[in-house]
Amino acid sequence: MQWRDYWRRFFNYFMFSLTGLCALVTVGVLFFILGYLLWNGGSSLSWAFLTHLPTPPGESGGGMANAIVGSAKLLLLASVIGIPMGFLGGVYLAEFGAHALPFVIRYTADLLNGVPSIVMGIFAYTIVVLPMKHFSTLAGSLALGVMMIPIAVRSTEEALRTVPQSLREGALALGASKWKTIATVVVPAARKGVITGIVLDIARVAGETAPLLFTAFSNRFWSPGWNQPTASLPVMVFTYAISPYEDWHRQAWAAGLILLSLVLVANLVARLSVSGRTAH
Repeated sequence: MQWRDYWRRFFNYFMFSLTGLCALVTVGVLFFILGYLLWNGGSSLSWAFLTHLPTPPGESGGGMANAIVGSAKLLLLASVIGIPMGFLGGVYLAEFGAHALPFVIRYTADLLNGVPSIVMGIFAYTIVVLPMKHFSTLAGSLALGVMMIPIAVRSTEEALRTVPQSLREGALALGASKWKTIATVVVPAARKGVITGIVLDIARVAGETAPLLFTAFSNRFWSPGWNQPTASLPVMVFTYAISPYEDWHRQAWAAGLILLSLVLVANLVARLSVSGRTAH
């Protein structure tokens, strides 16, 4: 009996230490990447880097203001395309998903979520770039927007399913219609979960590079409107990283640091939103 107690305590301490070590390694990898980016690209971070256009090849200095604005435009239009469709699809699956069709939609969304991003780029290239005969912000946003749909569908569905059924029954008992119940009771009750899913969805596509190489391509100048090629941070990181210029390498590290920082901030906002929902 004493031997069994000793073995149980040993196994408990061992597993506790092992899980703690794995957690420490995971966090350590993240901080290592952040530190490595800061070490290599921190010297290139400046106000000029954030506000100036890139310099011609071979010249030092310059910035990535066009890529920062381009990424913002791509994510904005992609959100307009993907989030409403994903949100409404998630509402349908959560509130009307008791038949065969919702199962097919749910399964299709899961399959679409697993499609490689480069395939999304080829899809947008085929239906937008080829007919228009040029790259554009619209094509890049379409590729990212399609990638956002399945994540928005599933995250919205899961958020709405956490709302107690008693809230729905109470609203229906007071005479509210099904859609009014969803719009005024269910969605507001699940708003923090929905917002969290949307933020994580945007963070998920913010660092995609492959789809943009086929669609938005790049641009070393400002790109007004939505019908011209536009620069983006992921593509600029790729372009600068494979260049033969040392200064461009440092700027690629700096752009990677900015991109990763934005993703971390988005994830932090999502986690804080979840914590606030749990506290309430």
